[in-house]
Amino acid sequence: MRYILLNKPYEVLTQFTDEHGRATLKDFVSVPDVYPVGRLDFDSEGLLLLTDDKQLQHRLSDPRYKVPKTYWAQVEGLPTEAALGQLRQGVQIKDGFTLPAEVTALPEATTADLWPRTPPIRYRASIPTSWLALTISQGMNRQVRKMCAAVGLPCLRLVRVGLGELAIGNLAPGKWRELTADEVAALRKTAGAGLSAPARQQARPYNSFKGRRS
Repeated sequence: MRYILLNKPYEVLTQFTDEHGRATLKDFVSVPDVYPVGRLDFDSEGLLLLTDDKQLQHRLSDPRYKVPKTYWAQVEGLPTEAALGQLRQGVQIKDGFTLPAEVTALPEATTADLWPRTPPIRYRASIPTSWLALTISQGMNRQVRKMCAAVGLPCLRLVRVGLGELAIGNLAPGKWRELTADEVAALRKTAGAGLSAPARQQARPYNSFKGRRS
């Protein structure tokens, strides 16, 4: 079984082909017969898991199993306690009422070392921006963006930094690595009982870099 963690760059499709010539996973991952766990929007960045373990892929992708996913969202404006409270209680979006999210405002120092986006976000001198950390377990279409918009904080940039206990760490955009056996075991535990314990994986070489944390 293969378990691959990719830092998906901005404006890359979470599929391996595209008839319109847009960037896809094939441009970054050459491992055959692995498939993405869930989706990460074309205009979102960060943690994407790919695997050929169909059972685990299903469990992690299916909203019924409520696997937590953590995002950092750069938003227009400064979050008020009222806005954060709404997100923590759940908000009405076009797709329905969201479950309560874990939400915190991130200090600037926390995101200072995040890789720059290419192209950068639009900048307006008269409108400040801020960062939120949001953890959700649903799978509504563009949910985090819609949640932020619903409380008056339009999302400018969205980075997925966690899936269960798995974190993006210091992996650079476009780079990937194999998961460790302990990481696979933790994902299986997060996905619920009924999955057999994974066989110990042999160590494989993987792409890495010495760079920024996220």
